[in-house]
Amino acid sequence: MILLAPHIAAFLQQRLPIEHPQSHLAKFEGILQADAFAGFNKLCQSGAIQEAPWMAHIRRNFFDLMKAHQSPIATEAVERIAALYRIEKEIKGKSADERRAVRTARARPLFDDMRRWLEQALTQLAPKSETAAAIHYALVLWDALARYLDDGRIEIDNLIAERALRPVALGRRNYLFAGSDAGGRRAAILYSLIGTARLNGLDPEAYLRYVLSRIGEHPIKHIEELLPWKVDGKIGPILQQAA
Repeated sequence: MILLAPHIAAFLQQRLPIEHPQSHLAKFEGILQADAFAGFNKLCQSGAIQEAPWMAHIRRNFFDLMKAHQSPIATEAVERIAALYRIEKEIKGKSADERRAVRTARARPLFDDMRRWLEQALTQLAPKSETAAAIHYALVLWDALARYLDDGRIEIDNLIAERALRPVALGRRNYLFAGSDAGGRRAAILYSLIGTARLNGLDPEAYLRYVLSRIGEHPIKHIEELLPWKVDGKIGPILQQAA
C-alpha cells in the first residue's frame, strides 16, 4: 500500500504534535510518501513503512535560491530536476510496470548523474552556504528518493495530496476556528467525505444531499451502502431536484 501524506511540515508543523501521525499510522504497512515532518521519523524505523520523499520539496529549495541569488548551481539543479519531471509527464496515466520500465531506462541515468554532480558541486561551495545546505538536504534523502524509480506505483512527488489539502488551508483562513476538538473532528469527517466523493467522480454537494436525505431512516447495519463508491448512478435525480 502507498500513502500520500500532505505537506504537513509547512501547513501544520506548529500545531500538530508528532505523536498524532505515529498513532494514526501505527498499523500501516507500505510506502509513506510525505515530507520531512518529524512526526513521521519513528514510523520508518521498524521497516514496516518505507519512506518515499518528494522531489518537489528538493526542487523548491533550489528554486528559491535560483530566484533570490541567481545561483548557477541552483539553476542547474532546477533544470536537472525538470528533466525528470518531463519524463513523468510522458508516462502519466501509464501502468505501474510501464512507468517503472521507462524510469529505469531514462530517469535512472539522469538521477544517478545528478547525485554525482551534486557531490561534485559541494566541493565548490562554502560549507555553510545556503546552496550547500540545499545540496546536503537533497543527498540525505537521495536513497529514499530513488524508490520511485523502482516502483511504478510511487509518484515523483506528493503534490496530489498537497492540492487536496488546499481547501482546508483556505477554509482555515475564512472560519479561523472549528469551535472545539469535536468540531475539528466533524470538519475532518466532512472533508474526507467530500474528497472521497470527488475521487469517485461524484458531485460532493449532490452526494451529501443524497446521504442526508436518507441516513435518518437507513439501517445502521447497512450504512456502507451510503459510501460514495456505492451510490454511483443514484445521484442524478438529486442533481435535477437541486436545479
